[in-house]
Amino acid sequence: MQVEIKRKVYSDKQTTGTLTVKDATGKEVYSCHTLELADRNNEPRVSCIPAGEYTVKKRTSAKYGQHFHILDVPNRSYILIHLGNYHTDILGCVLVGSGLTDINGDQYKDVTNSKATMKKLLALLPDEFCLQIVK
Repeated sequence: MQVEIKRKVYSDKQTTGTLTVKDATGKEVYSCHTLELADRNNEPRVSCIPAGEYTVKKRTSAKYGQHFHILDVPNRSYILIHLGNYHTDILGCVLVGSGLTDINGDQYKDVTNSKATMKKLLALLPDEFCLQIVK
């Protein structure tokens, strides 16, 4: 499987993009939206992580249930792909959802249907995979 996050829209508070999963032949098998913090030079807890290639593993915690852990991010730890809707739900992690809309009226796009989207990704992706993040 090939997994890629393509960042599309950068703002003062957040970054939105698309996560695409392709099979071994390069055919797209799934796509969803992503929400990350703004790009603030990889500062912990206030920035998205740098573009690049990362190993990702499935993980379970009391706080987030089943989710994904992005490993070996320079100068960062516990960068996750987890449930949530708003940029205020994250401290450097990645949220996933089926759509983008301003749910809470703060003028920023939020991801929708995060729980269903995460369930689909958990069923589709292997226990460990490579993630490419591109600008």
